[in-house]
Amino acid sequence: MIAIEDFFFGTGQVAQTTLRSIVGQADLDDLLVKRDEINQRLQQIIDQLTDPWGVKVTLVEVKDVELPEAMRRAMARQAESERERRAKVIHARGEREAAQELGEAAAILETHPAALQLRVLSTMTDVAAEKNPTLIFPLPVELLRWVEASTERRQS
Repeated sequence: MIAIEDFFFGTGQVAQTTLRSIVGQADLDDLLVKRDEINQRLQQIIDQLTDPWGVKVTLVEVKDVELPEAMRRAMARQAESERERRAKVIHARGEREAAQELGEAAAILETHPAALQLRVLSTMTDVAAEKNPTLIFPLPVELLRWVEASTERRQS
């Protein structure tokens, strides 16, 4: 048999230690979103621990949790890291989509040499419209293909 002199004080102590344990295991998001589940877990644990004293715990509610400054800073760093991770994932997806689009555009331009020539002329017009010291030396695409074919023949 377990005897206790002050079950009010004992119940408070059990509640505090159980609260620290449960809150220490939960993320801040869980504390905010899953508050009802945490309350029920606390109620069950505290009720089991105080049952031998003849105390029945019927309701536990976490109203406010004050976190130490060090923990708040750590949680802020964790949240910032998560935001950075999400931003990198979004950026990578954008790069992948851009690469796919460029690959499709390259395939189209490869089958239509005149379209490639028009694209080159359009780019030259864009560069010439800006006042900058960029020099452009236009070369016919056929000349570049001839150089490429000559290089391949020499290597084989």
